[in-house]
Amino acid sequence: MGLDAAVIGGGPAGLYFGYLLKRRSPASRVRVYEQNPPGATFGFGVVFSDRALEFLREGDPETFACLDPHMEAWSDLTVVLDDAALPVDGNGFAAIGRLALLDLLQGLCASVGVETAFAQRVPADRLGAEVDLLVGADGVNSSVRETRRFATTISERSNRFVWYGTGKTFETLSLTFRHGVDGVYVAHHYRYSPTMSTFIVECDAATWDRAGFAGMSDAESRAHCEAVFAPDLDGRPLISNKSVWRRFPVVWNDRWSDGNRVLLGDALRTCHFSIGSGTRLAMEDALALDRALADTGGDVAAALPLFEAARRPPVEKIVAAANVSAAWYERMAETMAQPAWEFVRDYMTRTGRVGDSRLRRIAPRFMAAYEAARGR
Repeated sequence: MGLDAAVIGGGPAGLYFGYLLKRRSPASRVRVYEQNPPGATFGFGVVFSDRALEFLREGDPETFACLDPHMEAWSDLTVVLDDAALPVDGNGFAAIGRLALLDLLQGLCASVGVETAFAQRVPADRLGAEVDLLVGADGVNSSVRETRRFATTISERSNRFVWYGTGKTFETLSLTFRHGVDGVYVAHHYRYSPTMSTFIVECDAATWDRAGFAGMSDAESRAHCEAVFAPDLDGRPLISNKSVWRRFPVVWNDRWSDGNRVLLGDALRTCHFSIGSGTRLAMEDALALDRALADTGGDVAAALPLFEAARRPPVEKIVAAANVSAAWYERMAETMAQPAWEFVRDYMTRTGRVGDSRLRRIAPRFMAAYEAARGR
């Protein structure tokens, strides 16, 4: 006998969990509710490191084989500080358009019989009382989380960022730091298709105030950023898709479940985009929750604590690193005063998880160049 499970939120976490549960347990009824219409999504591409993709390659090779042909991949990272562009070897990544990822996951859900309902907002409390399992995969402003006791804390980082796209494609994932007339900026950019790239612009609070972004229209904001990053865009415009300046929300829940309700992805916790792990964590959550249900024979009361016990240690480790990384970006006006080689080494070791010895192993060419530059 299967479960009656409902998922609120049709992002990567919700769709992937719905697919996994229905694929493993065809007798289960699985419904996914998404408040937006199909084909509507914010942002552009999402990125995975090579190491981040190992969870999918090892844990679900069938889904990995479905997604892999649609990904753009590269083997190095590039860090630009004004006029100096420094490659860092040994840092492979892959990216895919967010809409393409959702389309693929929706197709997988349809292939196993998951019921999907778009442009629907459903009352979480009512639905939770009707099903065996209610999964809150509905993002930062989760309705499932708001109606129950999850011991939630929400704060905001001080930097501002805006998520654009561009038709300029880049050879590698790049972090481009530039001094503008009104302060310091960084662009996080990478191609996610043969013709498009994500281009996230970030600046500290002082720069945002001096530039006057609060009083700019969308077109004025894009024009200002295009001027700052003119050397990188080669005349290509920035493209908006619900692209508004905002502070990064830091969401954490001390309790991951309440009764038959459990949180996944950004509803559970956010992870700063500077380490590129948000989508990875969301999909790992889904995989771990399905495993916990499988290991307990579908016993929801036993599975939810098992899911948390397995996931909390690695999640806490990654989120701690992301928070340190976000704080490093908030100090970039200070760190950008360093010589380029020192700055890049500082960037690569910013979270404390990578020291010089590990960097020599994973990026030997960069470290050789760094040590030669120091010697000079």
